[in-house]
Amino acid sequence: MAEQPAVVASQPTPKVPMGTRIQNKARHIVTKVTTRDGWIGGYDFGWLCMPTLPYGKNSTRKLPPFYGLEDDIPLLLAMICGFQHALAMLAGLITPPIIFSSALSLDASTSSYLISSSLIGCGILSAVQMARIPLWGRYYWGTGLLTVVGISFATLSTGFSIFNALYTNGTCPSTTSATGTVVRGSCPDAYGMLLGTSMLCSLLNMGLSFAPAKTLKRIFPPVVTGTVIVMIGASLVGESGVVNWGGGSSCHERPPDGLFRLCPTINAPRAAPWGSPQYIGLGFLSFVTILNASIIVGLIVGCIVAGATGYIDGSPIKRSPAITFIWVHTFKLKIHPPAILPMLAVYISLAMEAIGDITASAEVSRVAVEGPEFDSRIQGGVLGDGIGGLISGLMTNPPLSIFAQNNGVIAITRCANRKAGWWCCTFLIIFGILGKLSGVFLSIPNPVLGGVTTFLFATVMTSGIRVLSYITWTRRNRFTLAAAMSFGVGNLLAPTWYTFLFEGVDNPGSGLQGLFDSITIVLSTPFLSAGIIAVLLNLILPDNEIVPKDREPEPTERDVEAQPVIHRDETADAESMSSDEKKRKEPVA
Repeated sequence: MAEQPAVVASQPTPKVPMGTRIQNKARHIVTKVTTRDGWIGGYDFGWLCMPTLPYGKNSTRKLPPFYGLEDDIPLLLAMICGFQHALAMLAGLITPPIIFSSALSLDASTSSYLISSSLIGCGILSAVQMARIPLWGRYYWGTGLLTVVGISFATLSTGFSIFNALYTNGTCPSTTSATGTVVRGSCPDAYGMLLGTSMLCSLLNMGLSFAPAKTLKRIFPPVVTGTVIVMIGASLVGESGVVNWGGGSSCHERPPDGLFRLCPTINAPRAAPWGSPQYIGLGFLSFVTILNASIIVGLIVGCIVAGATGYIDGSPIKRSPAITFIWVHTFKLKIHPPAILPMLAVYISLAMEAIGDITASAEVSRVAVEGPEFDSRIQGGVLGDGIGGLISGLMTNPPLSIFAQNNGVIAITRCANRKAGWWCCTFLIIFGILGKLSGVFLSIPNPVLGGVTTFLFATVMTSGIRVLSYITWTRRNRFTLAAAMSFGVGNLLAPTWYTFLFEGVDNPGSGLQGLFDSITIVLSTPFLSAGIIAVLLNLILPDNEIVPKDREPEPTERDVEAQPVIHRDETADAESMSSDEKKRKEPVA
């Protein structure tokens, strides 16, 4: 009998002892902190900090290296890039708490706290998203990318509808003057209801995160997500942006008498009626500055001019504490049944938004945008939004969503490294702990904030339009988009469209009335009604453009309007362009 050859088993890689790994890590940190190479390395900081003029000796300056997720990055560069990410987020993080405070007439101390709580909470939960904590099997908590989170703008539109219903039914106090002007009183309990209901509804996203990524993409294709994002931006422009640009929401109706006869109140310095030319001009100055610089620069320039001309009230700064933290102020958490259905729809929209933003983050970070690893990033990101919604409620913050504007910072700085993300989270937490800084944000005049947020909300609209540009303009998609926009734009232009829908029902019970209120809130919120119609039609309508496998596709006429216009740049960074990007840029034969 022939002798069988011996089978040599592959030897497993020996594990490095825990003590050795700790020593190596400590040695690396010491080298990083104590050496010039660890702080600066060979990076060209002139490229990052100095503009590149179209002509001159620096016009063809070589691009610096691209820093991936886990690359070894100079410490100073990580700090600078992290600070830029924090500044890019700043306007988006302070805007929702300021708007919520104004809508509920909260006092200055509570309003300042909400700003600090937003910064601290978003810094902590952004770090969790970047960490990508393994759970069990192939499931994770977080994306593992340089993804940051902030209070979702979708919550603002829904919150307005919920607050309006609470003031209408008498849950929140309000007074009516002899002239018919309604003045809303302070209602912190309404904010507690928003938080409690949000925490309950966050369970939906936790469940959705364990669904296959392909299923989520089928239910929420670009025609659905793009429609929802466009309507969120359009609603916020009309309900908050231009209203603050004109002077503020409290004096929007221009009452003939009372505290809000002038904006923001009759006691404010340089008070004037809503829509006065000085307010329009102040907001326009901030708006124009954004077009030439950035959002944070627009805020700074607007505040400098407003301070020089006497429009800034410094009392919020004086009343704000020097140091603060979460839970300095608390709210009575309570579940408001009529708000459950609208908040569930908000969390569905957060899942839609997360899928698109994670895809964009992966693409700009130069990691795979398909396959098991990418699917696990989507799963971890949606789960992060769900768990983050629960934790943020405990931190006195509304639901959070993944921010998209930081993808632009990654593209500009050529740095997708998570170490820069850790520094970004550190700066956000420091900003929140410094209570006086929140007082500074609260002192920003409404016209300055309105000019900035109008642009910010309009960028949300353009993000939705960009998503819609990815769809194929078939008859099915055109019909779906038109039907969804009919309801969304109709609600936006006629806000009282569904107010009297159930007026004919006599003596409804408390449970039935709660259901009616919930349906009314959903139908009267533009992005919710548009999103529901888009999801239903996308699932119901047959896709007639599907070609059987046994038949070759027939040539179809190209939709010229849907073709992107490509402006070629001969000096582009060809080395950093992926093969897929090169194929997309090749002309169609």
